[in-house]
Amino acid sequence: MEINRTGRRTVRRTAGAVAAAMQVNRQLSIPIVTTALALALAACGAGATGQNVGAKSTAQGGGSGPSAEHTDDISMGVKPDPNAVKLLPAAVKAKGTLSVAMDLAYPPTTFMASDNKTPVGFNPDMARLIAAELGLKLQINNVKFDTIITGLQANRYDFTASTMGATKERLQALDMVDYFNAGTGVSVPYGNPQKLGTHTLCGHRVGVTSGSTQELQWLPQLSKEDCTSKGKPAIKAVTLPSVNDALTQLVSKRIDAVMYDFVALEWAATQQPETFDVLKPLVTTKPVTVALKKDSPLTPAVQAALQAIIDSPKYAQALGRWGLQDLGIKTAAAAVPQD
Repeated sequence: MEINRTGRRTVRRTAGAVAAAMQVNRQLSIPIVTTALALALAACGAGATGQNVGAKSTAQGGGSGPSAEHTDDISMGVKPDPNAVKLLPAAVKAKGTLSVAMDLAYPPTTFMASDNKTPVGFNPDMARLIAAELGLKLQINNVKFDTIITGLQANRYDFTASTMGATKERLQALDMVDYFNAGTGVSVPYGNPQKLGTHTLCGHRVGVTSGSTQELQWLPQLSKEDCTSKGKPAIKAVTLPSVNDALTQLVSKRIDAVMYDFVALEWAATQQPETFDVLKPLVTTKPVTVALKKDSPLTPAVQAALQAIIDSPKYAQALGRWGLQDLGIKTAAAAVPQD
């Protein structure tokens, strides 16, 4: 997600805000860093617990822009789109609820507010808008990213809005529809003491999160193009459960860099000044998708709902309040492989 995000205000430093900001204290020792991340993980709660999201959400964060919490329900006042509603399967319409899976540990797109119970970020906003366009209630399920696809295949969830890139392998198991642009970046310690570059990571230890596009596609591709094809040592991938773990290991010098969603890395750098730098150029920029089980009867309705959102002022509002205003798209197209 290629965008420089500046001018953001600092959020409150509660345990929930620690989770939201992926905070690693820049001034204190590593034992304190470990404590902060323990608080973050506890606040995020990655169990597969359903959370009903409705009109009772209130704006607790105040302000605007990506540093505000935006716990208000962005879908308030949105009327169902007739073209999307008529495509709903009868069973879903009768149930009256959509179930979405997302890993609420990745600000600013998908995380918990400081109340430790309200899902916030661009992806929860988009999920709420999809449900509203279809005239349905929304059930948000907080699950680990690398279990989402199997959950969709097992019909535990209707769809996911989790900044998931389209690969050939994923498209064999899923229906995927573009909903905004994303990208991959690389973070290094502040000041870049090893003087690393996006294309000079050969032989270095680079953290990636389990099941991510960075682990499966972009790091191997970068390693091949920049390193092994030129007789240089491969990039050493270090697979970790979450970006919190990766950034903690970066601060403790157990790894040299972190490759991850660039907006999240920018968010971490802004929330903890003089702790991280995000390298330029970025690794890649590609569309990302809302995904459903392969050949789901719900796919046409969700695609129509996404297009209705993109065509409405709510889309720009959702992008803007999380600092993604330059990453919108015009068409909710069926995804094509990005590998």
